[in-house]
Amino acid sequence: MMNENNIRILMVDDHAIVRDGYKALLAESPDLIVVAEATTAKEAYIQYKTHQPDVMITDLSLPGGSGLECISKIIKYDARAKIVVFTMHLNPELVTRAIQAGALGYVTKNMPPQSLIDSVYRVHQGKVALSSDIEKLLALESLLGNRTLLNTLSAREYEILRLLVNAHSTEEIAQFLNISQKTVCNYHYQIKSKLGVNSDIELTLLAIQHSLIQPMDPSLLNH
Repeated sequence: MMNENNIRILMVDDHAIVRDGYKALLAESPDLIVVAEATTAKEAYIQYKTHQPDVMITDLSLPGGSGLECISKIIKYDARAKIVVFTMHLNPELVTRAIQAGALGYVTKNMPPQSLIDSVYRVHQGKVALSSDIEKLLALESLLGNRTLLNTLSAREYEILRLLVNAHSTEEIAQFLNISQKTVCNYHYQIKSKLGVNSDIELTLLAIQHSLIQPMDPSLLNH
């Protein structure tokens, strides 16, 4: 039963089994109510505008658009939006990008379920919420020094770089991000130029150094 103390949630993930599992988990807390679901970046934006949730929980790997760009678009629409990233990607650069885009929380899917619940409460209060594995990763990153090279890339360039180095074709990337293959090729050239590399082999080596290639992660494109 809805009341003014409920935290209304929009769940965004393109895998129904994931949404169902975590809806059941959230339902164990009577004040956490999933009021809407979305499977794509476009649908997430529409559902956010329609339902005005208190908290949005979203994956970053979404068909039809970048999860990072989806976050940015929602923050542009509503600067007070409270967003938790819930993803498989354990990557310091990606965490930074998500926070810069406007997310307040970042939780990985390999953490205990309670981590997600705790993050929803914290983010609802306007606090930053990072799962413990992310906190440790960022602490290590700080000790090793900031990786500033990738900061020269725009959000779209960064997304395309991640897809390129994880062996996705120009056609796949174009379809996934809903842009033309020519545009992907142009971005590919710009990325290599900004990063000062001359070949895809050099680009891959650079990606490995910056933890952009994670062989144990599921593919970003399962469609």
